[in-house]
Amino acid sequence: MDTLTRIRAFIDVVEAEGFSAASRKIGRSKALLSKYVRELEDELGALLLNRTTRQFSLTEAGHTYYKSASEILKEIDSLADLVRENNSDLKGRLRISAPRTFADADIGASLVDFAVDHPDLTLDVVADDRFVDLVEEGFDIAIRITRLEDSGLIARKLGPFRILVCASPAFIKDHGPLNDPTDLARLPCILDTNGRSLSNWRFQRADGSQFTVNVNVRMEVNSPMMAMRAAIGGLGVTMLPDFVAKSALDSGELVSLFEENGIDDRGIYAIYPHRRYLPAKVRAFVDHQTAWFRKLHQG
Repeated sequence: MDTLTRIRAFIDVVEAEGFSAASRKIGRSKALLSKYVRELEDELGALLLNRTTRQFSLTEAGHTYYKSASEILKEIDSLADLVRENNSDLKGRLRISAPRTFADADIGASLVDFAVDHPDLTLDVVADDRFVDLVEEGFDIAIRITRLEDSGLIARKLGPFRILVCASPAFIKDHGPLNDPTDLARLPCILDTNGRSLSNWRFQRADGSQFTVNVNVRMEVNSPMMAMRAAIGGLGVTMLPDFVAKSALDSGELVSLFEENGIDDRGIYAIYPHRRYLPAKVRAFVDHQTAWFRKLHQG
């Protein structure tokens, strides 16, 4: 058995967080994976994994080995992808991190459309609102909805989005008139704790000067979908990404407020580590997403 196979087994187990989960995920027996990892440890003369019947963790040596070995395997896979670059039938696994907000909204269909276009490519989509470490956690690419900051990673903007202040028509009737964002300081508001501003909501004037309003929090949630439902129910005013609020705005369940005071400094980005060779599957994914969002905004 070659070392590369043992390394792949070790990485599969680490990324699945256990032998049983890895066995189900890649279709190899738990016993075989355990054998490969044990042989790798024997070859290295070091314990990589702490194993008990109920717990699983990396040793210090395991952490170090995983980080380097996963990068080496990515380079090997990248070279193979480079050779196959002219072949339209992309194969293998593409591990994607995406915010749950993205995956649950209508724009999450972009991932399904990509999978349909590439039937031989397996998508491993992890929907999580935290910012993952792509290199440390073995992701090929991440979708991020944010104000872009310098992170040492490569970013491709897929499309813009706006944060909208929304409330139900009944709420506005009961609490109006609402003429300026500063009116929010006296109103019950619904806070999505995934946002960076939290209870200090950012706005700007016509001259470009920015200001914040410290809002009165009526309800806190960690889901924009739940914030939208609460706003539709009349609990208060909330801030929502435009792609989340669209259906409720179109149906009249919500009304957008203070649009002239919005700050358009956010975008939807594809983020990936800077590597010497960009895998063809990553390039294909980024190109597909860019075209998908361009069509969305043009249509």
